[in-house]
Amino acid sequence: MRLTPSQIHTIKSTAHAVLGEGVQVTLFGSRVDDTAKGGDVDLYVEATQPDLMKKIRCKVSLQDQLDMPVDLIVKPFGDRSPIALIAKLEGIRL
Repeated sequence: MRLTPSQIHTIKSTAHAVLGEGVQVTLFGSRVDDTAKGGDVDLYVEATQPDLMKKIRCKVSLQDQLDMPVDLIVKPFGDRSPIALIAKLEGIRL
């Protein structure tokens, strides 16, 4: 995984502060691959009640704090969409 402990802490604490306690954050995409270079931060977040404005605030805050592009997908717990299945299968829960 190509994130520092500090970046992981920032991601988790920001997601909890903006999207609510109990959210589950999963990193997926190129940042999971230790041999890759560059790339944005792809995050799949499960929340009790996903809210578009909170998602936007979370994404902007993370991009500002991490100083890198962030792709943020927020879905309700139990979502079975293709992206949810890929993120859970190939990702790393933070």
